[in-house]
Amino acid sequence: MNIRITTLALSICALTATSMPLFAQRKVEPVNRNSQGVALKGYDVVAYFDPGKATKGSAQFSHPWNGAMWWFTSPANRDRFASAPEKFAPQFGGYCAWAVSNNYTADADPEAWKIVDGKLYVNYNRDVQKKWEKEVDQRIANASKNWPNLHK
Repeated sequence: MNIRITTLALSICALTATSMPLFAQRKVEPVNRNSQGVALKGYDVVAYFDPGKATKGSAQFSHPWNGAMWWFTSPANRDRFASAPEKFAPQFGGYCAWAVSNNYTADADPEAWKIVDGKLYVNYNRDVQKKWEKEVDQRIANASKNWPNLHK
């Protein structure tokens, strides 16, 4: 009798261990921001679209949105963002798109970016970005499915 109970208990433990994640992902803020509350390490999200390059913004031209402060290179870019933040803000809160596609979050490098179908994506670094780009459509689909459960 004791052998059967022990075997059953071990089987249940093994089944439970294989069906649970290896670690619990703590839910993150909706926007990835630094310790000063600045999104995307102060890069101007509008500049990714026009003129099409990663450009550091300035606190002088800032705008609060979605729990973070966003910096811009000019009042015009700030105003464009303020009128339509969802159009310019990076997907998945500015966390690494590769990580979110794998159901966790990681910081992102504002220099590792790409616009796909009119949306901005950032990745942890350029090496991760290269892997993400090889399967970009599937990675975006996976991340879109995972993102709602990863943030507060």
